Amino acid sequence: EGEYSALEHESVKGVVECLKIVTAKKSQRIAKFAFDYATKNQRKKVTAVHKANIMKLGDGLFLRSCEEMAKLYPKIEFERMIVDNCTMQMVSNPQQFDVMVTPNLYGNIVDNLASGLVGGAGVVAGASYSANCVVFEPGARHTYSEAVGKNVANPTAMLLCASKMLRHVNLPVYGDMIRNAVEKVLKEGKVRTKDVGGQSSTQEFTYAVIHSLDLPKLS
Repeated sequence: EGEYSALEHESVKGVVECLKIVTAKKSQRIAKFAFDYATKNQRKKVTAVHKANIMKLGDGLFLRSCEEMAKLYPKIEFERMIVDNCTMQMVSNPQQFDVMVTPNLYGNIVDNLASGLVGGAGVVAGASYSANCVVFEPGARHTYSEAVGKNVANPTAMLLCASKMLRHVNLPVYGDMIRNAVEKVLKEGKVRTKDVGGQSSTQEFTYAVIHSLDLPKLS
């Protein structure tokens, strides 16, 4: 939905129209996902990011869907924030946010900004959910193709994707094992790739994580 519906055409030469699609069904679905996620992960607040002050019908429908869903989750705080203000607030006071729900385009902008705040595209795991399946991938969706074959990419995001995937398939012990090992290496700071201020290679970081795994002892 949103601006990514591939509904563009050149009405007359030099004039392009791009259609933004917003439906109540999909807006309700993503809103429910946000509140369910907050509930499942002991989060306290959901922020709906929008531009309903300008796009009163499209973003207005999205915002109303979020507001209606919020009524079903009285224990979760709900707030609305215009996307312009949201990007400024993320830089000046990011601690105020917990769970954010946005239309497609705003979400792409906001998640890349969030990635930059915590170290870049190489450290944030993400996931794309459909009604039937999930694809786990780096949160910033940056391919970093220029690093292919050079052994310089930060594998943190992919390792954390594996952790999230294992938790999703009800193997939290193994998912936490990977996550804890990654966090241990990052906190120690001895092995870091170039994107986060170090000189280590992809392979060196991966080996450091492997050696930090707290593997269960076999009897």
